Amino acid sequence: MIPTDRRNIFKTAFATAAGLFAVRSSTTAARADTSTIQKAVYHLSDAEKVASVLGNIRNHIEGMGGSQNVRIAVVVHGTALKSFIAETANSNIKSRVISAANDGVALHACANTMAAQGVVVADLLPGFVVAEKGGVVRLVELQQDGYLYLRP
Repeated sequence: MIPTDRRNIFKTAFATAAGLFAVRSSTTAARADTSTIQKAVYHLSDAEKVASVLGNIRNHIEGMGGSQNVRIAVVVHGTALKSFIAETANSNIKSRVISAANDGVALHACANTMAAQGVVVADLLPGFVVAEKGGVVRLVELQQDGYLYLRP
């Protein structure tokens, strides 16, 4: 029979706890290293929120330390789409969209909204692509690809 010493029991328990903590910490660190790029999709359907959402996107990119650390998509439908028609968009919206596109923000326009408003992709500011199956379908597809859903 092995003699039991309280100090040895305490040392063993402490060493075991420290080992478990080290394993957990290294697992968490490994996960953080592989998932440093955030992915977010902004849902934009209200015209009165266009400037605010574009500002949120700029702040999101800057908050992440640059576009290399984040993947952002915007899905536009409803009345918000009218704000992105190149011929009538105000200069502030134009410059923000150009900046967003240069930062790799994916700009999706709902095909259903475009048809309802008589808009083609050539009418929109540069950088837009058509969400052929519709805006809400594109939102779900992006979420299935790991994008977090944001509706400001």
